[in-house]
Amino acid sequence: MKQEQSQPIKALYRALLSLQTEEECEALLEDLCTIKELQDLSQRLCVARLLKEGKSYQVISRETGASTATICRVNKCLVYGKGGYRRALERGEGKQI
Repeated sequence: MKQEQSQPIKALYRALLSLQTEEECEALLEDLCTIKELQDLSQRLCVARLLKEGKSYQVISRETGASTATICRVNKCLVYGKGGYRRALERGEGKQI
């Protein structure tokens, strides 16, 4: 995403940061996203976890149903991204992520 982000995107970030419980997060995301969008987002997080565990693209594709293009994109973010996946996975360890 571009360095300079629009005010609506920043407002979304602030809204997400304002949530205090899993239930609040669930309510907002279910209001904001379609079921397919939520499934896609959760699939990408699962792919990131499996990549972090050292699983192959083939195994990840079989376990998650993700395309190799999606797996490659997530891997690129893990290697060259801003650390969002890694941070989320580290903070979620011990929880069902």
